[in-house]
Amino acid sequence: MTTSSTHHHDAVPSAPLKAAILERFAREVAKYPEAGKQSAVMACLAIVQQDEGFVSVQREREIAAYLGMAPIAVHEVTTFYNMYNQHPVGKFKLNVCTNLPCQLRDGVTALVHLEKKLGIKMGETTPDGLFTLQQSECLGACADSPVMLVNDRTMCSFMSNDKLDQLIDGLRSAKPGEAS
Repeated sequence: MTTSSTHHHDAVPSAPLKAAILERFAREVAKYPEAGKQSAVMACLAIVQQDEGFVSVQREREIAAYLGMAPIAVHEVTTFYNMYNQHPVGKFKLNVCTNLPCQLRDGVTALVHLEKKLGIKMGETTPDGLFTLQQSECLGACADSPVMLVNDRTMCSFMSNDKLDQLIDGLRSAKPGEAS
């Protein structure tokens, strides 16, 4: 059983944003002139994701209301950047670059290898909740392809099938707090 990225996790409304989250929003908004408070949208999205693991449509609407902007404008930011999860993801989010330069240097081969090793398709999460596999547009390391990004933080270069196997095996055996 896998979790697909197409499931809608907004059927049941979440509790309102916590006071601590709203305080963090206020600190971010204070960095901008009043007329530019919408500039804090990316920081507010990151705060919600840090707290909840993903940014739901409900949270997008709440951020929009807080910043005085249209909900679609927040949604456009959320969907444009790979770093914002629009649904729950595994403990390890693996973004494999499949942009043209990486495609020409085995980026798609790396993605297919990971699909087979993990037993999931791109966009899905393993049944144990450990891995979510995603494709990514340019990660800015074309000369190092195939490349991937782990949890939006760790860039992995020259990812041969052997290196991919080592990475997955290492992440599976990582203790809590490691490799995140």
